Amino acid sequence: MQTCGCGDDFCQSFYTAPTPAGAYGDGHRNICLDAPWPGHLILDAVLDEIRYVEVLYRLPLC
Repeated sequence: MQTCGCGDDFCQSFYTAPTPAGAYGDGHRNICLDAPWPGHLILDAVLDEIRYVEVLYRLPLC
């Protein structure tokens, strides 16, 4: 697992597959979930495989 690395204090996003070289391309979609906390939880999927989990504006996970 690789963290986002953007450096934003509100971001705890992480990759579940190797980081892409550029955009994901065909078959990519965002799946917005109702987070069980104040903030955002968004899955980036490519051909129905979760590649990236966006965790935004949440209290620290660890």
